[in-house]
Amino acid sequence: MTGPFEAPRVIRSRRVLLRGQLDAATVWLKNGLIESVRPYDAPLPTAGVLDVGDLLLTSGIVDSHVHINEPGRTEWEGFSSATQAAAAGGITTVVDMPLNCIPATVTAAAAEVKRASLRGQLHVNVAFWGGVVPGNTSELQGLRDFGISGAKCFLCPSGVDEFPHVGRAELDEAMPQLRALDMTLLVHAEVPGPLEAAEAVLRGRAADPRRYDTYLRSRPNAAEDEAIALVIELARKHHTRCHIVHLSSASALPLLEAAQADGVPITAETCLHYLTFAAEDIGEGATQYKCAPPIRNRENREQLWRGLERGVISMVVSDHSPCTPALKRLEAGDFMGAWGGISSLQLGLSALWTLCQARKLDVATLFRWNSEAPAQLAGLSTRKGKIGPGYDADLVIWDEKAHVTVKPETIRHRHQLTPYAGLSLQGVVEKTVVMGRIAYSKDAGVAPTPVGQWLHAGR
Repeated sequence: MTGPFEAPRVIRSRRVLLRGQLDAATVWLKNGLIESVRPYDAPLPTAGVLDVGDLLLTSGIVDSHVHINEPGRTEWEGFSSATQAAAAGGITTVVDMPLNCIPATVTAAAAEVKRASLRGQLHVNVAFWGGVVPGNTSELQGLRDFGISGAKCFLCPSGVDEFPHVGRAELDEAMPQLRALDMTLLVHAEVPGPLEAAEAVLRGRAADPRRYDTYLRSRPNAAEDEAIALVIELARKHHTRCHIVHLSSASALPLLEAAQADGVPITAETCLHYLTFAAEDIGEGATQYKCAPPIRNRENREQLWRGLERGVISMVVSDHSPCTPALKRLEAGDFMGAWGGISSLQLGLSALWTLCQARKLDVATLFRWNSEAPAQLAGLSTRKGKIGPGYDADLVIWDEKAHVTVKPETIRHRHQLTPYAGLSLQGVVEKTVVMGRIAYSKDAGVAPTPVGQWLHAGR
């Protein structure tokens, strides 16, 4: 190998994650795919060998919950900045949510507008989720034909006018069509009733908007729990595959576990921030921690971990949901008025590995949660999430023992505001390989020529 971005023919490591085990191997690449996996001491070609020694070689991360916001709100984030951050974090595929872009991805025509905005910008691969909103059931076929394997809905106001929420009636209409199309319904699971009741109580008490507890009390567990009970009921009725996004309420775990045991087709994810932070540690006015559903208390966090380890929760994603710093209202410290969303896309591998190390969990478990399961959800499991012949050559080379302190100036998101700033994390990405080409090098940065592509997702 010569230049920092020269495409390798073979990557050789003494520790390659294969079939859940770390083994010495050489991984041969051709035309963007993994051609073969051979023994470590097999004969090598005369050129194009990248020998990484004892560094870990694993599949690239698949983050199936990312808000990139382009087109329409590109000042919040965009495909170039988001995919550069992803590459630096060992993420090789992101699946973009149908909001907060304009137009929202609720029709095939809107999806085409978004796809047109990708040109020349993708440093990693990108797929899309569609949306379920009132009145768009007839558009779901078009979204599926476009190459979208699932559609997201909100059961409470989404925060943006172009993506209105749905209720039981709309789901009863959309879910049979989703089942017929073999699409997954992704659900932001909070219902309005408990949210409105909690907000009314807080208004009556003139609660201080600078206190995190004020915001936490405005979004009680009951909003999530009632929403998840409704989704379980409708999934059972319609036999539609459903997925709860960004699960925050641990009190919903028994509902999910019982439904899964009964064969209801429902899965759930949680997020890095719910596993990392706790309400008790969030200071007054620290609106960089605001998200919806909210970060809850330490005991809730421990229960989420137990749900993840038992398999009730099947994956960990970022829910990267950035905005301009002004919308976070840091100067006022106004939790009630600030935009709800956390930026963490670049930090996912290090953040989750740090947590796994503290719990004595291994690399195979980590990649089951952040690569294999998200690829399965997104309809990409025949291409992504594993190292094996015929899979896309999406790989990350990393040092799981190295530490890094999160500094805003090293973050490649469009805006560097994140609650992870200042934390010491374990695990440093050395190189990220996307479709057989080096997208990022720790020493040389992001490749000058974008190497990612848009993905047609399907089962």
